[in-house]
Amino acid sequence: MKLATYRDGSRDGQLVVVSRDLSQACFATGIATRLQQVLDDWNFMAPQLEALSQALNQNRARHAFSFDTRQCLPPLARPAAWMAGEGYPAHGAELRAREVPMPERLSSPLMRMGGGEALLGPNDTPLLRGLPGLEPEPQLVACLGDLPADAVPSQALDAVRLLMVVNAWVLRPVQQEELAQGWPALHSRPALQFAPVAITPDELPGAWYLGRAALQIQMHRNGRKQPLLEARDGMEWSFGDLIAEAARRRPLRAGTLVGAGMPGGGAVVTLKDGDSLRIDFKLADGGSPFGAIDMDLAEPTSAVAEEDDAEVEETTDALDDAREAREARELRELREAQDVDEQNEGDPADSEPAQNLET
Repeated sequence: MKLATYRDGSRDGQLVVVSRDLSQACFATGIATRLQQVLDDWNFMAPQLEALSQALNQNRARHAFSFDTRQCLPPLARPAAWMAGEGYPAHGAELRAREVPMPERLSSPLMRMGGGEALLGPNDTPLLRGLPGLEPEPQLVACLGDLPADAVPSQALDAVRLLMVVNAWVLRPVQQEELAQGWPALHSRPALQFAPVAITPDELPGAWYLGRAALQIQMHRNGRKQPLLEARDGMEWSFGDLIAEAARRRPLRAGTLVGAGMPGGGAVVTLKDGDSLRIDFKLADGGSPFGAIDMDLAEPTSAVAEEDDAEVEETTDALDDAREAREARELRELREAQDVDEQNEGDPADSEPAQNLET
C-alpha cells in the first residue's frame, strides 16, 4: 500500500491512502487520522488500510479524489528519530577527495543522529532560499516499528514498515568546517525533504531483496538530466546492517527513520537561488513508486501563490466533508444503539417475571 499525509492546518496532517499509480487518494479517517497512529498499532491498523488500498486500486473506494502532491507534508510529519547511515563507501571516498574530512571505511557501517526538526514536503522551498553551497543527498529511508536493543540484521529488516525517499540537504562548505573542528553536523544540515508517498516494501515486487532496492535515482537540475545513480550498486551495508547498528545499544521506537546514504558516482550538484531540482526514484520499467521531489528556488509569483491558496482551500473543504460524514455516521450508530436498548427495555420477554402479590 501507499500512504501520504495531506496538509490540514495541524502539525501532523491528515493520513491518506494513495493508489498504486499515484492518481487517486482517499482519506483514512475511519481507520486513523495520522501515520504515527498506524505505526504504533501496525498489526491492527495496517490490514484495514491495505483493504482500503485494494478498494482504491479497484475503483471501489468511496469519496476518492485526485491525488495532488502539492498538498503533501512529509509522510511522517514528526518522526521519533532520524538516523543517517552511510551504506555506500564510494560516496565517502568522493567527499574525502573533495577535502571533506569524512571518516575512513570501518568494519561496521557509519551512523549519525540527525535533526528531524525541519522536514519539508516534496514542493516546499522557502527555507532553502539563499543558502550557500546547497547540495542534495537523495537516499532511500526505512521507517520502523518498535525494535529492541541489540537486534540482529534479520530482526531489523522485520521491523521495516515503510520505505520513503528523502533528500538530506547539506551545506557543503559549512560541513567541511564542522567536521574539521571535530563537531557533528548541525548547521550544515538545514532540512530533510521528502517525496510525497511512503510505501510498504511489497510495492517493489522483485526490486526489494535482503534490505536492498533495485531503483534508479534520476535528478534533473533546471530541466537538465544528471547522471543516473543505482541505489543497489555499491551498497555495502544493507538496511538490515544499518538498522541493527542503530539499535546496537538502545531500542528504537516506532516512527524512527534510518537512511541508507547517497550512492557514489553522482555529479556534484550545487544549487543557488533560481535553480530547480527534481528527484525521482524509479523502477526498471520507469514506474515512480514514491512520486518525485520537485522544488524550485525561484520566488513564487502572485498568480502561483493564489493558485496554491485555492488548492489549500479545496483540500480543507474535502477534509471538512470527510469529518462531517464521519460524525454523522457515528451519531447514526449511536441513535441505532439507543433504539435497540429502548426496544429491549420494553420487551416483556427480556424483563424479569412479575411477582405474584397474592399470597
